[in-house]
Amino acid sequence: MQRTVVPRWVQLVLLPVALFALWALAKAAGKVLLIFVIAALIALILNPVVAFVQRPRLPRGLAVLIVYVAFFLTLVGIGFLLANPISNQVRTFTNNLPHIVKEANTTIANLQRELNSRGLHLEIVKQGNTALQSIQDKVAKSAGKFVSFGGSLLTEAASAIFDLVLVFVLSVYMLVYGEQIGRLVRRAMPDGDGTPADDYPILVQHAVSRYIGGQLLFSVLMGASAGLSLYVFGLLGIFPDGRKYALAFGMFYGVMELVPYIGPILGALPAVIVALFTDPIVGLWVALLFVGLQQLEGHVVAPQVFGHTLRINPLLVIFALLLGLQLHGIVGALIALPILAILRETVVYLSRHVELEPWDRTPRGLL
Repeated sequence: MQRTVVPRWVQLVLLPVALFALWALAKAAGKVLLIFVIAALIALILNPVVAFVQRPRLPRGLAVLIVYVAFFLTLVGIGFLLANPISNQVRTFTNNLPHIVKEANTTIANLQRELNSRGLHLEIVKQGNTALQSIQDKVAKSAGKFVSFGGSLLTEAASAIFDLVLVFVLSVYMLVYGEQIGRLVRRAMPDGDGTPADDYPILVQHAVSRYIGGQLLFSVLMGASAGLSLYVFGLLGIFPDGRKYALAFGMFYGVMELVPYIGPILGALPAVIVALFTDPIVGLWVALLFVGLQQLEGHVVAPQVFGHTLRINPLLVIFALLLGLQLHGIVGALIALPILAILRETVVYLSRHVELEPWDRTPRGLL
């Protein structure tokens, strides 16, 4: 296939101007661009399902409606299936919280006596009791905290709900007009060879789908590993409460794995805190358990899962995550990798179909 040749004057003038214009537009758009990018990613994820539902010659708008209704019904169904056992574990933890705090206070008092017997007169009982009581009050009376910060909380919630509704509406429009958008993209990009394996919109869609599938599989594996490990700790008597709250802790850890960088740390905090209430040594064992899980995650699970999805150098992955985190916080880090996957497919596609006109380096005196 003949490649598209980019003239030298385009390389010298138009490409730098276009890149600068894109940078200026992205900087000026800010949050608006972020909302459109999230909506586009959601549309790319759901588009294969919409195309499958549309096969019996259904109107595309009706197919989009069916997919979204099925998606929300699935979420509700999963919520109903998990809500009862998780709520029971949370209720059990809340009821046992005074007993856990009492045991922790007893442990601190014993530590105080041990230090006193060795001539180390450090007053830790009062501080320890105060800290534990403060934590208990914050957990048991969280409703009062929400009321005290009601104004700001409602403002943030209203802004988040508006953004979510806007993302939802935009993604619906992108799905409804998906075929027209695909044709527009094909006209803007160099022609492929006519097969799905060399069709740019399909390649982009597959890249995003592979990443999402890999991320979900990764979260499920890590959440299940955390829950099972805590349950085993409970059976062995190392962390008795791990058996009671294994499902809740495992679910929370799996969901937090969706958040880059700080997700694994946040996911481990509830189990480590409860273990510290039980006994500092138990807290140490549980912390070591999560350190081991994170080592397993970084050296075994993640390379195996994402090695077949992103196909990108780990240094670029780290750079994209840091850049997304710097620009838009956690949301930026969440969308950084699918955007990087799209950029990779774009570069690979253009490298097959675009050729830069070479610059003549022959000295004029030798002609």
